[in-house]
Amino acid sequence: MVQYFDPNYLLGEFRLFSLPHIIALLVVAALNVIMVLALKRVNSEKVNKYFCYILSFILLAQELSLNIWYICVGKWSVGHHLPLHLCGLAVVLSPIMLIGKKKLLYELFYFWGMGGAIQSILTPDNAYGFPHYRILQTFVSHGAIIMAIIYMTFIEGYRPTFKSLIKTFVITNIYMGVIAVFNLLVGGNYLFICGPPETPTLIDFLIQVFGPWPWYIIGLEIIGIISFLVYYSPFLIKDLVTKIKERRSSQPV
Repeated sequence: MVQYFDPNYLLGEFRLFSLPHIIALLVVAALNVIMVLALKRVNSEKVNKYFCYILSFILLAQELSLNIWYICVGKWSVGHHLPLHLCGLAVVLSPIMLIGKKKLLYELFYFWGMGGAIQSILTPDNAYGFPHYRILQTFVSHGAIIMAIIYMTFIEGYRPTFKSLIKTFVITNIYMGVIAVFNLLVGGNYLFICGPPETPTLIDFLIQVFGPWPWYIIGLEIIGIISFLVYYSPFLIKDLVTKIKERRSSQPV
């Protein structure tokens, strides 16, 4: 059991879309479907409140456990292990969104969470194989972010707008500028804007297309815009369909 927490016990190199990886993805998807169906069927504000507290506890507890693990194995550092990646911010601030029902946080985390967390479980920045603690923690943290966003969207009825898309893009770029300065001060690589992660990710493809640092950051910007538009598109289509129906119903027969 102890070996599953050993930083040198990789259990074999992590392989994208291997059977364990596919099973983990299916579990995340299934939990979100079950959550929506169950909470809609119960339809209780009290149950929803308890669910928010439980999910908030999971988000914070797994983040705390990760930092404890890094400290115990002697790898924790200011430059790499603060929750300053977009998903890290979503983890520590999602409890405020869930319990306080903060619209701005929802708008940010909808685009950050759906884009970043889904990408993180599809192509994890992780060298550890299943069932090592680190790969399980990766799926718990990012899966919980996705669940928080799905909950706010389908249970609480929140939704992004085009204005929130623009707002999120502007805030994200301002945040990137702040983090770039912080990276220089502490020798970090938060948001991977100072270099690619060590394990294979989408950034490797961007390097092939745009070139090495800093040129691949242009690709990150483009991917970010495309990602935002993709995750906003279901709501855009819904709005267009609603407007068409309203126009048809208002026309005289």
